[in-house]
Amino acid sequence: MITNEMTRRLMLGGAIALPALAFAQPAEETWDQRWARELKADFSMQGRYRADNERILAAREKVDVVFMGDSITQGWRDQRPSFFRPGRVGRGISGQTTPQMLVRMIPDVADLKPRAVHIMAGTNDIAGNTGPMTQEMTRDNIRGMVAIAKYHKIKVILASIPPAANFPWRPGMNTLRPIRELNQWIKRYAAQTGSTYVDYHPALADAAGAMKPGLANDGVHPTVAGYEAMERVLTPVLKRVLG
Repeated sequence: MITNEMTRRLMLGGAIALPALAFAQPAEETWDQRWARELKADFSMQGRYRADNERILAAREKVDVVFMGDSITQGWRDQRPSFFRPGRVGRGISGQTTPQMLVRMIPDVADLKPRAVHIMAGTNDIAGNTGPMTQEMTRDNIRGMVAIAKYHKIKVILASIPPAANFPWRPGMNTLRPIRELNQWIKRYAAQTGSTYVDYHPALADAAGAMKPGLANDGVHPTVAGYEAMERVLTPVLKRVLG
């Protein structure tokens, strides 16, 4: 039998417990959960740089080269901001695949009217970040990006997919062979289209095709030293392409 005193105590206990429940912290969102949420909200993530694109256009800033890519390109600007001096615009988005970049080519590249675009893509296609992809699908998307650039009279620099012995977020996946095969095609396609191919592997890769020690913090994403090595390769290329 529940007495009035027992009821009072239960209510008091509940009143004391409620604030604790109210202030309980939600479970931390995992990378996969955040990625799925962002894909659903804006598949190509065109909104990421919209405000900065508008700022550049409003100010009529001169753009020499736009860097289109994934986390490796995003990390380049984040870790080496001095390299992105006026005229160099970073448009990398972590986790992105070539179909996402293809959608962004107009707002994030062509609309800015750069003299050149540096495209580094393919790592996350191999990883299947937006679903399973064949190499032909990757090639088609790169063809599409180059076609957009050429139509808008933008010079194209096609970068090699950086070396990686494995992807930490895709354990057990074979990476060496698809990276090698896609890079062979990118080099050929650059020559066929009058684009410039820039190969970072001699500066970054060991004999097995993995990142050299000290040049990546997880075997994929370059450290500051890794980006400095890339810059030594790219700087003379930019001088040649931009004149």
